Amino acid sequence: MTVASQYSCRVMRRKKTRALGIPRIDLSLLPLDRSKLSKLIVEACEEFGFFTVANHGIPNHIIARMEREGVEFFAKPASEKQRAGPPTPFGYGCKNIGFNGDKGELEYILMEANPASVRQRSNTIADHPKHFSCSVNEYIGAVRKLACEILELAAEGLWVPDKSVFSKLIQDVNSDSCFRINHYPPSTTTTTTTTSTSPFSNPKSPNSPPPRVGFGEHSDPQILTILRSNDVPGLQICCTPANDDDDDDDDEDEGLWISVPPDPSQFCVFVGDAFQALTNGRFRSVRHRVLANSAKPRMSTIFFGAPPLNACISPLPHLVSHHSPNLYRPFTWGEFKKAVYSTRLADHRLDLFKCP
Repeated sequence: MTVASQYSCRVMRRKKTRALGIPRIDLSLLPLDRSKLSKLIVEACEEFGFFTVANHGIPNHIIARMEREGVEFFAKPASEKQRAGPPTPFGYGCKNIGFNGDKGELEYILMEANPASVRQRSNTIADHPKHFSCSVNEYIGAVRKLACEILELAAEGLWVPDKSVFSKLIQDVNSDSCFRINHYPPSTTTTTTTTSTSPFSNPKSPNSPPPRVGFGEHSDPQILTILRSNDVPGLQICCTPANDDDDDDDDEDEGLWISVPPDPSQFCVFVGDAFQALTNGRFRSVRHRVLANSAKPRMSTIFFGAPPLNACISPLPHLVSHHSPNLYRPFTWGEFKKAVYSTRLADHRLDLFKCP
C-alpha cells in the first residue's frame, strides 16, 4: 500500500468513525444475516474496539437474579461487606484498584469465573450462599456463551480458517476468566460532566470541571469483556481513530471521550489487549473509564473472558504478511497477567510486548 493510499484510508476511517456513532450489533439477525453480522463486528472492533449488543438472547430472569444479588450485597453495612475481602486479588474491595496505588469512587466484588470458586467465595459474600452462587454461575454461563458467539462471528469476519480459534480459549476448562460486580455510590454533588446534552467531552478543555472518577482510564487485558449496567450513566470510551499518528490537523480530537448511554437491555462489548495481540493490531483494545457523578448509584456486572495461564498469545499466522508484519512477540497469558499486576491502571501494558 502506498503512502498516499494509507493516508486516504486513515481519512476515510476517521470520517466513518465520526459518522457512525457507537456501533450496535443486533443478534436477532442470526442466523439469516450471519455474514453481515460478522462483518459489522469486525468493523466495530477495528474502529472502536467497542460495541453494544441488542437482542442477545440471555433470559431476563437470569439478569434480574444477578442484579438482585448485587444490590443486596452492596446494601449491607460496611463491616459485613468487608468479610468478603480484602481483594488479593479476588474478594471485596473498596476504592483501591489493584496493588499499585490506583483508586476510584467504587466498591466491588471480584471472583474467578468458575463454578467451584464461586461456590466457595459465596460463603463470605451472601447470607444465602447457595442462592448467590447459583445466580452468579448461571449468569456467567450465559454471558460466556454470548462471548463465544461474538468471538466466533469475529473469526468468521476475519476469514480465519478455524472459527473457534478465539472462543476455545475462554471455553477451556483452565480458562483464567473472571467476574466482577462494580458498585458506584451516588455523588452528593452534581457537575456538568453528566448533565451536558452532548455525548462528547474533552479532558483537555480548560473549562471542564474535574470529573468524579469511579474507575480510571484503562484497557482490559483479557480477550473480550462483556458488561451490563443498570440505567445510570457513567461509562465512557476514548475515541482515538486508528493509525492517526500522522494526521496533525486535528490533534485537538486526541483523547475524545464518548459517553455510552446506559441501556439495561443491552450488553457492552470491549476488545481487550490479548485480542489486539491475537489479531496483530487489527482489532483495537479500547481505553475506557467510568465517571461517578450521578445522584443515583450505578452497578455493573462484568465478565472478562481470558485464556488459560499457559496459553500462548501471538498474532495468528493468517493475519501476518509482508505488508502486515508481526507487531507483538509471543507471550503467555501468565506473563502478560504478571505485567498487568506490576503496572498502573492507565499504563499501556501491551507496549512491553511489541516486536523491536
